[in-house]
Amino acid sequence: MANKIMVLGSGELGKEFTIAAKRMGQTVIAVDSYENAPAMQVADLHEVIDMLDGDELNRIVAKHSPDYIVPEIEAIRTERFYDYEEQGITVVPSAKAANFTMNRKEIRDLAAQKLGLKTAAYFYATSGEELKTAVDKLGMPCVIKPLMSSSGKGQSVIKTEEDIEKAWKYAVQGSRGDLIEVIVEEFVPFDSEITLLTVTQKNGNTLFCPPIGHVQERGDYQQSWQPAKVEHSLLEIAQRMAAEVTQELGGAGIWGVEFFLTKDEVYFSELSPRPHDTGMVTLANTQNFNEFELHFRAIMGIPIPEIKQLQAGVSAVILAKEHGENPVYEGVEEALQQPYTDIKIFGKQVTRPYRRMAVALAYDKIDCDIDGLIEKTKNLAKMVKVD
Repeated sequence: MANKIMVLGSGELGKEFTIAAKRMGQTVIAVDSYENAPAMQVADLHEVIDMLDGDELNRIVAKHSPDYIVPEIEAIRTERFYDYEEQGITVVPSAKAANFTMNRKEIRDLAAQKLGLKTAAYFYATSGEELKTAVDKLGMPCVIKPLMSSSGKGQSVIKTEEDIEKAWKYAVQGSRGDLIEVIVEEFVPFDSEITLLTVTQKNGNTLFCPPIGHVQERGDYQQSWQPAKVEHSLLEIAQRMAAEVTQELGGAGIWGVEFFLTKDEVYFSELSPRPHDTGMVTLANTQNFNEFELHFRAIMGIPIPEIKQLQAGVSAVILAKEHGENPVYEGVEEALQQPYTDIKIFGKQVTRPYRRMAVALAYDKIDCDIDGLIEKTKNLAKMVKVD
């Protein structure tokens, strides 16, 4: 059980994974593009590099000789992962999975064309002119996303002709890496959207967490809750889709598989081969293992006999409003006077508008009024000010 794990990306998700790994006696090297990133604050060692620089990536891998490489973000020179696997390093969940899911083009074509999963109609565009052509074919409204981005950056909805140029510029600005290309999707009039946390094991069946509902603004999640109310027949379809795509990509770990749900249909949307931001709701002890503990256990081949829902939970993000450094959090003590609540502060040293700085959590019995719990958690998050 004594392994060396290199975490590529050291934000709040990487921090919680590092905590899970440290509790089981592992050595963790946290890597990011800036000093004192959240995961670095709890890791054994850290490196600051541009992970899109393949030579720098090779340098730190050779320096530390990790047993496992665990990506947390998209902006990585992922094609190098195939070489690392040949060297005997385990890339989580696999080099193929990391490469396919870091680029929306690869994962969408795999899901829609190779596996035949139901998705929104879509086109790709590499210029403003190609974007206009795609919009003409799909009709408005439609959704535009960079092929490489995270946390909703660069995503928008095109509703009028005037939106097209603005949407293109916004997508390019929000794109990660050096790839200037977008995906344009038909707007699906969905009733709800869910994340289905899916766990693939080295020596066991694929497992599913209870579905997580979520709300997004500016393409980024704001609240999530578990369990989400989903018709059993639709949940079975989503589980089948999630099992098919994760099996095709290969490897062990947790996956955040996103779906749009209508009254009687399920649309595959996106997939992340790692803990999902909406899954931070599991930090409210909604399950017997939170998503970070599940990721670690699956990676290491530690048995996971079952995933059991223990209680209902809700998460709501706490955002910064302005640019600044060394933030101060006000209202935490007042907020935590409420029963069955918690707040997790990520430890980011720099603020900017809409940056996620912390998360508010609340929980109750499984059969509670989930809408009331959502409202309670939103109000809890509003009580905490980041200055």
